[in-house]
Amino acid sequence: MKGLRNGALVAVALMAALTLSACSSDSEETMDTAAEETTVGTIVDVAVGAGNFTTLVAAVTAADLVETLSGEGPFTVFAPTDEAFAALPEGVLDALLLPENKALLAQILTYHVVSGKVMAADITDGDVATVEGSNVMLVTTSGVKVNDANVVSADVMASNGVIHAIDAVILPPGVDVAALIK
Repeated sequence: MKGLRNGALVAVALMAALTLSACSSDSEETMDTAAEETTVGTIVDVAVGAGNFTTLVAAVTAADLVETLSGEGPFTVFAPTDEAFAALPEGVLDALLLPENKALLAQILTYHVVSGKVMAADITDGDVATVEGSNVMLVTTSGVKVNDANVVSADVMASNGVIHAIDAVILPPGVDVAALIK
């Protein structure tokens, strides 16, 4: 009796597996179509969801730029990864996140933003004005560089622009973050 019950359970499990596998291609197509139809979130939403921009999201929040970067745009953001922020001199990030340094933090973050949606394939060598007001130097030899930072992941789409992940925090001319920790 016990062997019969186990055999029946195996048969039911096998039938369920066959039924699910037969339907899987249809459900995968439906899921793919649904994903294509789903609107990608804003730059902030995408940065939050990516998982490698947690420090950037914290900085954008501390600088009160969430609403701006969630706005209509379009924006191109050269977004430092968590590793890029970790490479700053010890104590600099903590100092930048203090309320008294909010204006400096906003200046640094907006230096990473360019108006318009610029895909990696459309980047050409030269100076480009940032939202902060200064220029960044773009170089396309051996990949894309922004000042001295390398683009490590390009064309991360958002509903209001595009993100290019970079491996360093870039600083506007004349900004000395080391002075924050002296």
